[in-house]
Amino acid sequence: MSTDPYDALIVGGGPAGLSAALILGRARKRALLVDGGTPRNAAAAHVNGFVFRDGTPPKELRRVGREQLARYPGVEVRDGLVSSIDGERGAFTARVGDDTVTARRVILCVGMIDEVPELYRALWGHAVFQCPYCHGWEIRDAAWGLVVHDPRWIEMSPFFTGWTSDLTVFTDGHFTVPDEARAALTAQGISIVERPIRALVPRDDDPTRLAFIELDDGARVAREALFAHPKQRQTPLVTAMGLALDDMGFVTVDPAGQTSRPGVYAGGDLLTMRQGALLGASAGALAAYSLNHELTMELAREGSLRRA
Repeated sequence: MSTDPYDALIVGGGPAGLSAALILGRARKRALLVDGGTPRNAAAAHVNGFVFRDGTPPKELRRVGREQLARYPGVEVRDGLVSSIDGERGAFTARVGDDTVTARRVILCVGMIDEVPELYRALWGHAVFQCPYCHGWEIRDAAWGLVVHDPRWIEMSPFFTGWTSDLTVFTDGHFTVPDEARAALTAQGISIVERPIRALVPRDDDPTRLAFIELDDGARVAREALFAHPKQRQTPLVTAMGLALDDMGFVTVDPAGQTSRPGVYAGGDLLTMRQGALLGASAGALAAYSLNHELTMELAREGSLRRA
């Protein structure tokens, strides 16, 4: 175990983590970024809506990010898993694979775990999507389906008509749409199907494309894309750290991006339902800015400031 601590341990090598590492590298801090290699957008063909990189494949975005980090000698990148983080502000100890490292501060950029139902897995990221901002443009004006399992969200359905006028809402048998809501949606040209979904049927000529949504009675509804939002949960690492969560299960942070545990910052999808590569990169940068300012002032006061 090294006795020389990193200024920051960054957990997660996606847009949030890469952005945080870039800021800390440019601030001449010694940072270790650990990438577990399981990106949430692995099934997606492209990262969309990321200015200057719109339409870039996820692997390429990460490759470019790492390439740009290489010019900063203070930044080290490792592939591996962080299994535990102990200690306190100024003296954290983390298990990274078979190694143990120490760090003055931590930034968590580990995202969330999507609990994708078996029903969606074969078409996930190809014809079944979570985010219309990420994928809506590419399939604009197509026949869309929207799965709504909670009646509180039924009134949000017209939002999706910004991309297509052919929208069918599926409750998947979870609830009956109230008459007033049904009338409002019908008036806006939105169809409603309340029977449970049995299967997603791909196209014969392309198994990554959707042809029909098959219901439990055997009826089929022709759709080209389906939007759904499976349940999400925090990673085991975040859960074990006992950080404060909001009522939706997301990690809470102060305006500087610091969690309820002093010295532990966070950025990216683990903080909010507003998830996306650009938003994650922004949150990672914010956490790094705040961490660097606070840590630099502390080390300067102590006379122990070192520059990478």
